[in-house]
Order: sequence, then C-alpha cells, then structure tokens
Amino acid sequence: MRKVWVIGGAAAALGLSFVMLLVIGVYLVAGNLLGGVGGAGKTLAKGAVPAAYSTLVQKWGNLCPALNPALLAAQLYQESGFNPRAQSAAAAQGIAQFIPGTWATHGIDGNGDGVRDVWDPNDAIPSAASYDCELASYVKDVPGNVSENMLAAYNAGAYAVIKYKGVPPYKETQNYVKTITTLEQSFAAPVSRLSPTKQAAGAINYAQSKLGTPYLWGGNGTAADGGRFDCSGLTKAAYAHVGITLPRVANDQYNAGPHPSRNELLPGDLVFFSTDLSNSRAIHHVGIYVGGGYMIDAPYTGAVIRFDPIDSADYFGATRVTEDGAKALPTTV
Repeated sequence: MRKVWVIGGAAAALGLSFVMLLVIGVYLVAGNLLGGVGGAGKTLAKGAVPAAYSTLVQKWGNLCPALNPALLAAQLYQESGFNPRAQSAAAAQGIAQFIPGTWATHGIDGNGDGVRDVWDPNDAIPSAASYDCELASYVKDVPGNVSENMLAAYNAGAYAVIKYKGVPPYKETQNYVKTITTLEQSFAAPVSRLSPTKQAAGAINYAQSKLGTPYLWGGNGTAADGGRFDCSGLTKAAYAHVGITLPRVANDQYNAGPHPSRNELLPGDLVFFSTDLSNSRAIHHVGIYVGGGYMIDAPYTGAVIRFDPIDSADYFGATRVTEDGAKALPTTV
C-alpha cells in the first residue's frame, strides 16, 4: 500500500500551487535539454521486451548493420505483441508472423534442436532477424536509409524497393516503416537527454482537476462511470484531453514513447509499477509524474485520485509520451 499525501484546507492550496509551479517548470526545463533519442538503439530499454525473449532480441538484433535490438523488438511488437501463438486472418503465424510460404524458405533452426518451428520464439526470432538482414542485402545499393528500405522490403518485397529507389509509394508500406521506426524509440534505452513534450502540462492539469474523485476499476471517467477512473483510465483521459490517444491498458501505455531514467523525470511523464521488474508486460499500475518524487494517480478501490510518492519497491520506470509514439502502437495489442 502506498503512502497517502493527504490534502485538505490550506494544504490543498499549497499542493495545487506546487503542481502549477511544476507545470510551468516543464517549459523552463525544456530549453535546457537535448532533443530526441540519440544513438542507434543498440541497447534495449529496461523490461521493454518480455524477459523470456530479451536475450534473443539483444543477440539477433545485432545480426547486421541495418538491424538493431530495439528495431527488431519494435517489429515483433508490431507483428504480434510478443505473442508466440498469434495467428492472423492471412495465416501469418507466431511471434514474428511468418506466412507458411515465407517460413518454408526463410525459417531457420535458431536453437539448433533440429526442428524449424514457426511457433517457437527460439526459432522465429532468429528467423525474423535473418530474413530482415537478407532483405537488407538485397536493397543495400538503393538510395536512402538502409533500415527503412529493409523494412519496406519486408512489407512490399525487395523488388518494389529497388523499382522505386527507396520506400515505395504504397500507403500500407509507408505506414509500416513509420510505425516500426517510431516504436523503435520506445524499445531503445536513451543515450541522451529527452525533450519534454508540449502536451505534458495539459495532461497534468487534467489529472489535477480530478483530484478527490473516487476510484473505479475499469473506469474511464464517462457519465456511465460516474466520472470515476482506474489508473490507466485516468492517464488515458489526461492525454486524450491534449489530443493524444493512448491504449487502455497500463502495460501498453509503457510503449507510447522513450523512457527517461529516474533522475531525468519531468512533469507529465507516465510512471509505471510492475510485479516483475524485468518485464513491462507485468506492469500493474501507472500514474502521471508531477515532480518532487510524486505522481497523481488513481490507486485502488476505496481510494480517491490523489498525490502519491513514486519511489517504492515495485517502481518499474517511466515513459515520456509522444504523439507519434502513441499513434504507432498497434490497436490490437
């Protein structure tokens, strides 16, 4: 159970003033930070990939220069949400969503057990990396970004990339490339400071306006819910208020942008708590950071939306929500 910051009377006014100063601070700090996520994403963000697959992704993600672990993780997440039993209407199978004909040609025995099994991530993840790198070799002389051309070849075929001298003018392919390269940022451990987002202050302001609202499991703040929220319902509504659509579930919200470290947190970052500190899919709680080691959150049944400290044994990490990052999340995950 988390310690409650009780607010009442004069304390309420002090608390709200504190939050408003922090909101203003978002914009003051913005001028002093470096922008974007740097580097090639060679290291995975903490727990971004389920622990059962992280070693495979880290190893095979470095198979060729066009690929990196974060890019491979983003591709697997986009394809299946890391579900090794996933099957699409088009008969794509497994964690990497190979169709049978492609698997027959490009599937490899990644774990050396003598069987090429599309349903086994120990085969499918190495096969996805191997296939990506094979495609990269086909389009290596095409102008433009080799990783983007590789992804385009995965979606539309190498011939189309060669014909159009880059990502072909197919909306599906262009969206596929943009989605995965955007998601790559949420799977990479940042190597430079991250810029605050312009929507952060508005999200905090919305959450602040809900202080004192009773918790409701599954609550989205609708009239039918009596204006009540659960933890991820509150964060979803706060960012919807500033035009960013987040997934409904907390562990999917974790992938909506890059991940600042604890000492780089800024007001507006989402902060997450997990039952397994090595696995983002085990996240069970989320709040909106307001500074000073505190968040606004909807904690549990019987409590109200309030300020809580973030430092606890189950603190997992944070996400700096970006508009592009949220848009890139698969709607089926």
